[in-house]
Amino acid sequence: MKANELRGLSSEEIESRIDQLKDELFNLRFQLATGQLENPMRIRQVRKDIARAKTILKQRELGIV
Repeated sequence: MKANELRGLSSEEIESRIDQLKDELFNLRFQLATGQLENPMRIRQVRKDIARAKTILKQRELGIV
Protein backbone atom coordinates (compact mmCIF):
# COMPACT_ATOMS: atom_id res chain seq x y z
CA MET A 1 0.00 0.00 0.00
CA LYS A 2 1.36 3.38 -0.96
CA ALA A 3 1.66 6.35 1.37
CA ASN A 4 -0.78 8.41 -0.70
CA GLU A 5 -3.43 5.71 -0.30
CA LEU A 6 -2.88 5.66 3.47
CA ARG A 7 -3.10 9.45 3.74
CA GLY A 8 -6.60 9.25 2.27
CA LEU A 9 -7.77 7.06 5.17
CA SER A 10 -8.82 8.19 8.63
CA SER A 11 -6.61 7.47 11.63
CA GLU A 12 -8.96 4.72 12.83
CA GLU A 13 -8.86 3.04 9.43
CA ILE A 14 -5.06 3.18 9.42
CA GLU A 15 -4.92 1.63 12.89
CA SER A 16 -7.20 -1.19 11.80
CA ARG A 17 -5.02 -1.67 8.70
CA ILE A 18 -1.95 -1.92 10.96
CA ASP A 19 -3.70 -4.62 13.00
CA GLN A 20 -4.51 -6.56 9.84
CA LEU A 21 -0.91 -6.28 8.65
CA LYS A 22 0.41 -7.47 12.01
CA ASP A 23 -1.86 -10.51 11.81
CA GLU A 24 -0.63 -11.19 8.28
CA LEU A 25 3.00 -10.84 9.42
CA PHE A 26 2.38 -13.32 12.23
CA ASN A 27 0.92 -15.81 9.77
CA LEU A 28 3.81 -15.31 7.36
CA ARG A 29 6.35 -15.91 10.12
CA PHE A 30 4.48 -19.05 11.14
CA GLN A 31 4.54 -20.27 7.54
CA LEU A 32 8.26 -19.52 7.37
CA ALA A 33 8.93 -21.56 10.49
CA THR A 34 6.95 -24.53 9.18
CA GLY A 35 8.49 -24.34 5.70
CA GLN A 36 5.23 -23.48 3.92
CA LEU A 37 6.04 -19.91 2.91
CA GLU A 38 5.68 -19.43 -0.85
CA ASN A 39 6.83 -15.80 -1.19
CA PRO A 40 9.52 -14.78 1.34
CA MET A 41 9.56 -11.21 -0.01
CA ARG A 42 6.03 -10.72 1.29
CA ILE A 43 7.42 -10.55 4.85
CA ARG A 44 9.54 -7.57 3.86
CA GLN A 45 6.63 -5.88 2.10
CA VAL A 46 4.34 -6.27 5.10
CA ARG A 47 6.97 -4.94 7.50
CA LYS A 48 7.47 -1.87 5.32
CA ASP A 49 3.70 -1.33 5.03
CA ILE A 50 3.41 -1.40 8.83
CA ALA A 51 6.25 1.11 9.18
CA ARG A 52 4.73 3.35 6.51
CA ALA A 53 1.35 3.36 8.24
CA LYS A 54 2.89 4.08 11.65
CA THR A 55 4.91 6.93 10.15
CA ILE A 56 1.79 8.56 8.74
CA LEU A 57 0.02 8.25 12.10
CA LYS A 58 3.00 9.85 13.86
CA GLN A 59 3.12 12.67 11.31
CA ARG A 60 -0.55 13.39 11.93
CA GLU A 61 0.04 13.36 15.66
CA LEU A 62 2.85 15.90 15.30
CA GLY A 63 0.88 17.99 12.82
CA ILE A 64 3.41 17.62 10.04
CA VAL A 65 0.95 16.49 7.38
